[in-house]
Amino acid sequence: MTKRIYFLVHGRVQGVNFRRFTQSRAAEYNVTGWCRNTENEKVEGEAQGDESSIGKFLKAIDDGPRHARVVKLDHEHRDPVDGESSFEVRR
Repeated sequence: MTKRIYFLVHGRVQGVNFRRFTQSRAAEYNVTGWCRNTENEKVEGEAQGDESSIGKFLKAIDDGPRHARVVKLDHEHRDPVDGESSFEVRR
């Protein structure tokens, strides 16, 4: 079953390659969606995939890349989107 989530990552997540890391993990786990920096120094996005892939993806971004420091990861369910084929980094 396809699952879609909205996520918001708190901590030191800007200026540490977090968005590219997130995109890389999405590709690794066959997850589609998007992410971007927010004005208040967080990273937000949406991710879609099967339940197992979303679980692995969330664990990976909760750990973050080496120079990041994730202090909190919020996520909530969203309705799946048709026609999405990749995970993009938005500006």
